Amino acid sequence: MTDPAESGAIRAALARLRRKTEIPVAFAGMTGEGRGFRITELTGTTTQALRGLAIAPGNGLGGKCVALARPASVTDYRSSRVISHEYDAAVAAEGLRSVLAVPVVVRRRVRGVVYAALRESLALGDRALDTAADAVRELEQTLAVREEAQRLMEAQQTPVGDPRAWEEVREAHAELRTLANRLPEGELRRELLGACYRLASACGPGHERKQPLPKAGPLLTPREVDVVSCVAGGGTNAAVATRTGLKPETVKAYLRSAMRKLGTHTRLETVVAARRAGIIP
Repeated sequence: MTDPAESGAIRAALARLRRKTEIPVAFAGMTGEGRGFRITELTGTTTQALRGLAIAPGNGLGGKCVALARPASVTDYRSSRVISHEYDAAVAAEGLRSVLAVPVVVRRRVRGVVYAALRESLALGDRALDTAADAVRELEQTLAVREEAQRLMEAQQTPVGDPRAWEEVREAHAELRTLANRLPEGELRRELLGACYRLASACGPGHERKQPLPKAGPLLTPREVDVVSCVAGGGTNAAVATRTGLKPETVKAYLRSAMRKLGTHTRLETVVAARRAGIIP
């Protein structure tokens, strides 16, 4: 079942799709383990004919989209010879003719399908398809960040006595900060960065935190935390620059600033001090 946060991300993608393409109808569903899916989110529809419709892999336009893992479209759904017609009744009930479908692909796995549709038989050209794909890419990025957040939260439950497991926690922390900073300002980004701060204040191997971090936030700026997190994983300035999208000179500047604030003189001292302060895990 789609969780509320995921449903919200899908609805936002559908709104972007309709706004940017000016196509009046959009709907979507997320795949399960068997790669089939149900249409759960609708916008611009006049009936409930499509809601809950179960799409099997390979069937109809959406099933074909899942099977091929690439966008597909038809100019007249009911008369098209390139798709099967198990869902004609629901499509006809909504009065749809031209339909395009774009797969939602996260970590090389099709996670769902986003549709856009017209109630007249008109060719949906490359411009409409490209615009729809752009809206779906934003959804893919959001879902990727959410999956990484889940991995991080699971890693947070790792027994503190296992040093190798804690290295995985720290790597996940750095990855999640990098992903979160690719998102625009908004609730999801704030939520993910908040999760990073909570993880950083948890107990690490060899020490125990007695006081939680103050609600005012960490000692370092968000970008300084990003740099120190990557440095903690053994990254060179060049590697940190590539990972964070910063210039190597900017990485050096953030690292020097972090050292000054923490009263340290080497990269190792900076990482240790940041961990003791609960700034990174």
